[in-house]
Amino acid sequence: MCGIIGYVGKKAASPILLEGLRRLEYRGYDSAGVAVVSGGELLVRKKVGRIDKGLARLLKSEPAAGNLGIGHTRWATHGPPSDKNSHPHLDQSGKIAVVHNGVIENYDALKQKLLAAGHKFKSSTDTEVLAHLIGVYYEKRRGKNGWGETPSSPKNGSNPLTQAVCDALREVIGAYGIAVICSEQPATLVGARRGSPLIIGIGTGENFLASDANAIVAHTKKVVYLNDYDVATITPERFDVLNLGTDTANVQISKLEFSQEDAARGKYEHFMLKEIFEQPQTVENALRGRVDKEGATARFGGLNLKSAELRSIDRIVIAASGTSWHAALVGEYLIEELAQIPVEVEFAHEFCYRNAPLEKNTVLLVLSQSGETADTLAALREAKRRGHRALAIVNVVGSSIARESDGGIYMHAGPEIGVASTKAFVSTLTVLTLLAVHLGRMRNLSARRAMEILNALEAVPKQLEAILKQDSALKKLAKKYAKADDFFFLSRGYTFPIALEGALKLKEISYIHAEGYSAAEMKHGPIALIDSKTPTVFLVSQDAMYDKTMANLAMIRARKGPIIALATEGDKQIGKVADDVIYLPKALDLIYPILASVPLQLFAYHIAVVRGCDVDKPRNLAKSVTVE
Repeated sequence: MCGIIGYVGKKAASPILLEGLRRLEYRGYDSAGVAVVSGGELLVRKKVGRIDKGLARLLKSEPAAGNLGIGHTRWATHGPPSDKNSHPHLDQSGKIAVVHNGVIENYDALKQKLLAAGHKFKSSTDTEVLAHLIGVYYEKRRGKNGWGETPSSPKNGSNPLTQAVCDALREVIGAYGIAVICSEQPATLVGARRGSPLIIGIGTGENFLASDANAIVAHTKKVVYLNDYDVATITPERFDVLNLGTDTANVQISKLEFSQEDAARGKYEHFMLKEIFEQPQTVENALRGRVDKEGATARFGGLNLKSAELRSIDRIVIAASGTSWHAALVGEYLIEELAQIPVEVEFAHEFCYRNAPLEKNTVLLVLSQSGETADTLAALREAKRRGHRALAIVNVVGSSIARESDGGIYMHAGPEIGVASTKAFVSTLTVLTLLAVHLGRMRNLSARRAMEILNALEAVPKQLEAILKQDSALKKLAKKYAKADDFFFLSRGYTFPIALEGALKLKEISYIHAEGYSAAEMKHGPIALIDSKTPTVFLVSQDAMYDKTMANLAMIRARKGPIIALATEGDKQIGKVADDVIYLPKALDLIYPILASVPLQLFAYHIAVVRGCDVDKPRNLAKSVTVE
């Protein structure tokens, strides 16, 4: 969602902050701002709108010089998008600036207490309340009277700003990732997190704070992922971390697995297009080192469960949100067919708040590209609280879900910048197929069938390259249908979840109303909406359901609905009933979800471009949803 960047060192802070904020634009935002300590005062510059048209222009006309600063991109929760609601926010004295990701749930009670003490607020945000609260405790730590109480001395000689942050956060209910600076502390940056990601970037004579590694990858590869309740004090030469619960912290220095170039757009017009075209490599990365031809199985190094424990699993619950939930539906089909283990797919947010029964040998599997999705992380914690093992499939090494799960599998998809997930989705499908083979081989899946699937997976990168060569045809198709107001996406079997995903992609980036259904469900109501102006995208693989799917397609045709078909090479019948056809290579039924995803991604992308939409920054959306 929102983005945070902080810098302390010898360089000018503003250019580094501005560059970091640009690298965080993909997360979704409505305003941006910075605060810099300069000559004993805070210089705050913030503006609603896109960075280049707002904040960047403001900094050009009103520079903010200094070596310590914080920056933020905001995605509105409390208060509408506006200059005054933009971050950073100041305390009552104007000495302390705060940027904040998350939601302070008890902000109103805190605000009433502060108002009674004579505080005045300039915004309608929960963050300004937090800034004022930190300011009160800062004055206490410096020996001045904040609430009319006796000041306490700094614990263990700690920095008074750090201690003020700790004091304030002990009163806070909710989620936060914050960065704090003070005009009286020109070389100190304080950060803290609970439920919202925050990392320290380690440099030489300089250090960084960020909500996302993309913001600082151009400056350092060495990072520390903060844990919940960690509070970090950062200076140019060092950093110290304490934990609000224990006063000590588990600090581990990690190395970023991607480079600045990996996170750049390169020759492509949009990140989304770049990431679509990276998918052949994405699948190769997901397969690398995991195909065991000798044992006719897949192997994983991070599941952290012994073979006997995996065999004892009686049920799997997969929890996910958004695009990952569609991948989970494919996973349900795969695991139930290949491993014969009952699988239930849950929306992560629903799993957390309903008392679903979990039998003794039930395992929770969570899916998340970022590894920070709030609902999914909460589902993982709920399962662990109830004594169940929780595994994860994530893309970001060092993310909260990766660290808190009992074991898991990395996608190795590389940084995904586009808000609409593409390569991470395909990578998740690849990993789920491998996992289904792995679990199946521990039960009744034959070596012959397993090898057939593994060989089919290894053929996917070349098949995806062939599909990507149809980009110009899909672009032409997009121009033909770009003016439609409504779309249906239909399929059955393994590709039914891909119909849901295709509809979601179109909605996300082109703002066209689209619905995904099982083809068999059309006659149970939705067919009433079919007319000559409503195109239907049919996924028609030549599987066991082919004849039934063709019968469903005929019902649409009889009502003069335009039909776009994704069919298998060599299908001579489909061209007689569909208006337009995109052909996919022949493959096993369970491989088609991967193959069919790519043309639907390209179709949605090109329609969005034709309609003049901001593909990489779709309205109202954020890349990673880190608040409930």
